[in-house]
Amino acid sequence: MNTNHKYKISGFVIFISFAAIASWAALGGSSSIVGSRHDFSGRSWNSHHGVCNPCHVPHFGSNTGVGLLWNRRMNPTVFTVYSSPTMDTVLGQPDGASKLCLSCHDGTVAIDYGGYWPGSEYVAGSDNLGTDLSNDHPVSFVYDSAMAASAKTLKDPAAASSGLGGTISQDMLRDGKLQCVSCHNPHNPGNGKFLVKSNAGSALCLTCHNF
Repeated sequence: MNTNHKYKISGFVIFISFAAIASWAALGGSSSIVGSRHDFSGRSWNSHHGVCNPCHVPHFGSNTGVGLLWNRRMNPTVFTVYSSPTMDTVLGQPDGASKLCLSCHDGTVAIDYGGYWPGSEYVAGSDNLGTDLSNDHPVSFVYDSAMAASAKTLKDPAAASSGLGGTISQDMLRDGKLQCVSCHNPHNPGNGKFLVKSNAGSALCLTCHNF
């Protein structure tokens, strides 16, 4: 075995991991995934003891349509989605980044289910949203200027500030859609519950809602 090659590869992976962690910390302040509830590096089932590998894999991962090297099984479950007589948009099934979040948070796929382990630990308590999302904030819908004008209680995402440096569209939407990651940054727990900004005085809610 070429041990020099082995150590070079290991060092490369460690370098990439720390670079990625530093980048994630920069997205939302001084905190990072390290030491957070999304840090599974100390779990007995995580034989690699890595921070990134429970969700991401550097080779042969799934891009799942959102450009990620995903290391988890995607749930084929059909969800019961939010509906309201005051909402003009008819919601489809969760997609994009929200689908990735639900691969743990719907409680049907084990946290430790991946390419190297069978899975036995599940999200519990309030972190388990289940497959009935009818009592949760709607996700995976197009939020644009036309929708805001029609609803009248929503700010124009192309013009309104996100409070994060740019507009709502620039900083919070993914491909023009509102997703779980619009309000939660899975890599940064700095504002509690992985929120992208503080919700003191309903500040996060009032970023988009115009009451």
